Amino acid sequence: MTSPAVRTAPPAPTVPSSAARSRALLGLALGYFMVLLDTTVLSVAEPDLAASLGSSTAGLQWAVTGYSVAFGALLLSAGAAADRYGAHRAFRFGIAVFGAGSLLSAFAPDLRTLVLLRAVLGVAAAACVPASMALITRLHPEPGERARAVAVWAAVSGCAMAFGPMIGGVLVDLAGWRAVFLVNVPLAVLVLGLVAGRAVHCPRGVRRIDWPAQLAACATLALFTDALIALGDADAGWSRAAWSGAGAAAACAVFVRRERRSPAPVLPVEVLQARGTAAVLLAGGAVNFAMLGVLFLLPLLLQREVGLSPTLAGVAFLPMTLPPGFNPLLTGRIVAKVGPWRPVLGGLALLSAGCAVFAVAVLLGTPYWLLAVGLLLAGFGVSFALPALVTAVVTTAPEGSAGAAGGLLNAVRQVGATLGVAVTGAFAGGAGPEAVAMLLPAAVCAAAALVVLRSRRDA
Repeated sequence: MTSPAVRTAPPAPTVPSSAARSRALLGLALGYFMVLLDTTVLSVAEPDLAASLGSSTAGLQWAVTGYSVAFGALLLSAGAAADRYGAHRAFRFGIAVFGAGSLLSAFAPDLRTLVLLRAVLGVAAAACVPASMALITRLHPEPGERARAVAVWAAVSGCAMAFGPMIGGVLVDLAGWRAVFLVNVPLAVLVLGLVAGRAVHCPRGVRRIDWPAQLAACATLALFTDALIALGDADAGWSRAAWSGAGAAAACAVFVRRERRSPAPVLPVEVLQARGTAAVLLAGGAVNFAMLGVLFLLPLLLQREVGLSPTLAGVAFLPMTLPPGFNPLLTGRIVAKVGPWRPVLGGLALLSAGCAVFAVAVLLGTPYWLLAVGLLLAGFGVSFALPALVTAVVTTAPEGSAGAAGGLLNAVRQVGATLGVAVTGAFAGGAGPEAVAMLLPAAVCAAAALVVLRSRRDA
C-alpha cells in the first residue's frame, strides 16, 4: 500500500536584501524623475522651440499636452497591465521605449513629428509610473517602511517637476531645445541597470484589459484638450473648438457605454469604492492643474515680458526647487505618524496661496521678490501633498490592485496637468489677463482642500 501524497506548501518568496531594495528604489525613483522631468523641462524651451519650428502658442500647447494626453489617458490601462503581466516587465519596457523615443524627439524635423513623438513618450511614461508604485508596494510591504520608501521616492522624483525649468534653461542656452530630450537617453540606461535583477519582480495577475474602452478614453481626453486649446487660439476660431468638443462628447458616450458592459472596466471599481479615493483623486488633479499651468505660463512671461534668457528664467524657479529636495522626507515621517490627510490639506493650502501670490505679482509687473515668495510656497505645497497622496491611494487599495490604484491617481493628475496647460495657455494666447490665469489654479486647489476636509469629517 502506497502512502498518500504529502502536499507541501509553495516556497516562500525570497526577500531581497536591504542593498538590493535600496538600489531598486533608487532606480524606480530615477525612472519617475525622468518621466516627470519631461512634463516641465520643455517649459523654458518654448520660445526657442517656437522660433526653430515656427510654432504658435497653440502649437506649443500641443508640444506639452501631446505628452500629458497620452500619459494620462493610458495610465489606467497601464496600471491594469502592470498588475496583469508583472510590474517589473511594464517598468523596464516603459523605460526602454522612453529612452529611444527621447532620442528620436531630439531630431524631430517639424512640430507634427515632435507632437507625435511626445505622445509616444507619454505611452512609455504611462507604462512606468503605476508599475513603479506597485514595485514599491511589493518591495516594502510593511506600512511604516513603505511610507518611508515612498518619501524617498518622492524626494528624488518630486524634484523633477520643480527642477525641470532650471535644467531646461541651461540645456537650451547650451545647445537649443533639442538638448532637453537628449538628457533622457543616458538616464534611461542608468535606470535599466539599477532595476535589473531578480529583486525587482512582481507576479502576474489575472485582470483583463479592455482596449476599445481605453482608446475611447484617450480620444475623449485628446479631443477635449484640443477644444480648450482652440478656444484660446485666435487663428483656430470657434468652429474647431465646437467640432472637437462634439467629438469629445461622442467619444465619452462610447466610453461610458463600453464601461457599463465591460467585464474588465478601465476604471477600477474596487479602487474607486475605497473610502477617501474621490478626495485623493481630486486633490491629485488639482495639484497638477496648478503646477503645470503655472510652469507653462510663467516661463513665457519671464522671457517675453521681463526679457530673461532661458538659463535665467530657469534659475528664477530656484525657490520652488528647494523644498522638494528635502521636504518629502519630513512628509514621510508625518504620514507614518498621523496619516496622509493633514499633509495633503497643508500642501493644497500652500499651493493655493502660492498661485494667489503669482497673480498679485503679475498685476504689479512681475517683481521677482514676490514671485520668489510664491515659488517657495508652491514648492512646499507640492512636496507636502504629493507623497501623502501616493501613500493614501496605495495604502487604501485592495490587495493586488496597487498598480491600478497608482495608475488611477496618476491618470487624474495628468488630466489635471493637461487641463492646466490648456486653460492657462488660452490666457497666454490673449483670451484674458494673465493674472486671472494664476488665480484659477489657486481656486481649484482651495476647492480641492475643502472637499478633502469634508470627506474626512464624513469618514
